[in-house]
Amino acid sequence: STMTTLCYSQVIAKREWQSYFNSPVAYVFIVIFLALSGFFTFQVSHFYEAGQADLQDFFVWHPWLYLILVPAVTMRSWAEERRSGTMELLLTLPIQPMAAIVGKFVAAWLFMGLALLLTLPIVFTVNFLGEPDGGAILCGYVGSFLMAGAYVAVGMFTSSLTRNQVISFILAVVIGLLLILAGYPPVTELLSSWAPAAAVDTIA
Repeated sequence: STMTTLCYSQVIAKREWQSYFNSPVAYVFIVIFLALSGFFTFQVSHFYEAGQADLQDFFVWHPWLYLILVPAVTMRSWAEERRSGTMELLLTLPIQPMAAIVGKFVAAWLFMGLALLLTLPIVFTVNFLGEPDGGAILCGYVGSFLMAGAYVAVGMFTSSLTRNQVISFILAVVIGLLLILAGYPPVTELLSSWAPAAAVDTIA
């Protein structure tokens, strides 16, 4: 039943969440994410020289940070289970595959949410320096959290394809890079040039 699936998902999510903090991986990831977020926001984007109190440059870098850091978190989710043989044990338990998938996904997504939440001091800094648009910042955080979920889904998918964590990491980075580049003007213009003129006229 749906309730049983949710209960098992909660158990799996709790197990995965604890596994993150039972090793240095979680702490290293959070420190690197916070350090890079601050560095790109204040140094690379020349925040102080711009003289404008907003977090546009902060959110602009998130797709690139997630491109490397999220696959590093998710690459072990299924690959390690397959390599160590615990995946067969997990699937022999009275747990539906959907419950295991949802549980692992929720744990990784909430972990990303925690890392994102810890960047709030940057928001406080910007509010101290000026009067930014709070609504825009809130929408930026919601969008970044949803984008992190998309990266987590890609990372878990590639992790399920192989026993090797490095291969999973590389595949997730490649897919994430393609998704990022798909929204850039040079790529969209190139794709538009390939579209038949008649089809473009019909749509217009």
